[in-house]
Amino acid sequence: YIMINRGAISLAAGHGSRCPPELLDAAIGRYTITEAQTNDSTAGCPLGTRKGSQTMRLAGKTAIVSGAARGQGAAHAAALVRAGATVVAGDVLDEVKEVTSELGDAAVGTYLDVTDPSSWSAAVELAESRFGQLDILVNNAGIAPFTPIIGGDIDAFDRVVAVNQRGVYLGMAATAPSMRASGGGSIINISSIDGLIGMPFVSGYVASKFAVRGMTKVAALELASHGIRVNSVHPGYIDTPMIREPMGDAMAESLADQVPLGRLGTVADIADLVIFLASDESSYCTGSEFVIDGGVTAGLAPVSMG
Repeated sequence: YIMINRGAISLAAGHGSRCPPELLDAAIGRYTITEAQTNDSTAGCPLGTRKGSQTMRLAGKTAIVSGAARGQGAAHAAALVRAGATVVAGDVLDEVKEVTSELGDAAVGTYLDVTDPSSWSAAVELAESRFGQLDILVNNAGIAPFTPIIGGDIDAFDRVVAVNQRGVYLGMAATAPSMRASGGGSIINISSIDGLIGMPFVSGYVASKFAVRGMTKVAALELASHGIRVNSVHPGYIDTPMIREPMGDAMAESLADQVPLGRLGTVADIADLVIFLASDESSYCTGSEFVIDGGVTAGLAPVSMG
């Protein structure tokens, strides 16, 4: 079997078996990683992507990223470009044009209201006309207003479901025909650990993220015969404006105390997983939940291990 560790490939033969030369050649060609490529530093990197963490794994592929003006969405767009993809970055915020201006000719920003089918159609048409095809969708757009059970605002509840749930459905429905025409693709639906467990006072958000998890499995079954893979990503506490703005810096940073690994996640953590799911390296993954939460959903962590 092949073990990969920080750029070094070692081969071990179990039970007297030998590694075929063609497997060795393929492994070296695919997995050799330089020390620079394994540098975990995010210093000086645009939009928080890890410096050198992505090679040209997505060359020749085109992606649409929703909610790409800020936070995780902006990081996903940057990481996709660094991995060789061309990107249509969509958002209702004009800031998305600033994001793509930093990424050069490989990215274009556009207005995208994920609750509007015509807006999705326009994004797909832009991808096809500008870059020739569509291979990847990152359904990232989301909102998280407070919607408590007692005294909650039904309009706020409906709005979060429209963006987080309807938006994901419309994104898949709009992009799947184009991916089918391209011979397949990868849909990555950004859910949350709140699509796995409950969280008080955000019932709309939790309901929508559970729905994303379920729709992902339905879509994976429906689209597999067309070569389209569909997976959901479930981030934990990620250091983005979505948690800092409603909570304030001090409370947001205190969430790290609930994480067994002892820190908030970064947008680069999530972007690395998105690149894996977008690439052919995850070709046997579909209908699955990828949890990336520093251990939060594993259970209760001891205060100290002594």
